[in-house]
Amino acid sequence: MSDRLRAIDWGDDGAAFRHAHSRALLMREYLRRAALWAQEYGAELSWPFFDIAEHVDAAITTPPDVAAELEKLLQSLAPASLRTTCRGAVRWPALLAAHRGLPADLPDPYEPLLLMYERGGGYHLGEYLDLNGVMIPLGDMESNASAAPFVTLAPTTLDTLDAEGEMTYFAKISDGHPQHSPRGIVRRRIDDEGRTHDESFTRNLHWEPTEYLRLYDLGHNIINHVPITEIEAAAFIESLVEKHIATS
Repeated sequence: MSDRLRAIDWGDDGAAFRHAHSRALLMREYLRRAALWAQEYGAELSWPFFDIAEHVDAAITTPPDVAAELEKLLQSLAPASLRTTCRGAVRWPALLAAHRGLPADLPDPYEPLLLMYERGGGYHLGEYLDLNGVMIPLGDMESNASAAPFVTLAPTTLDTLDAEGEMTYFAKISDGHPQHSPRGIVRRRIDDEGRTHDESFTRNLHWEPTEYLRLYDLGHNIINHVPITEIEAAAFIESLVEKHIATS
């Protein structure tokens, strides 16, 4: 885990902007998972950025040499809450090894946050969470605990969610293909210059231009569509990737 933290380019603002969409999803998923762990172990006052081991078993320690190396890495990083999560992530494997009876229904709390760090560094904490490419509201613990889970954490899937501009996703539905299992997905992307790009995620596993939405508006398509969330779009993309791997 220490090696993983050392490999992060904490000052790569370019990567933060390129991965703004996936970083926002990963941070929201961390907040959700951290809220669940906080509720389980009475750590509500420490949420959202905390070392879970301190609330489960404070006797779990990091070997002195690893701890010293970690502190050397962290001394230049801010805010303090970021340093706390890094210490927690390093202690997490030791906690798992020492406590086999941890709740099986609670997911790894730190993996989404580590992935976010790896995709462009840290964050700034104020009225909003500033991820150096996008700002998201922190919200309260209860609302985060009840948020929809984002479980598709594969880098290839995350990459497909990152593009310039604001995006709206749609699922193409018909008989036998409901919203949770659509025929396909498309998105309308408005770039930073205000230009509109309609794109379809194809079986080539990338986005390609499509006339579907324009033709539908003109009454030329009989296949219907409904708006979906980024999380639903990610699940569909992941399913296509898995099918591609299984058949290749």
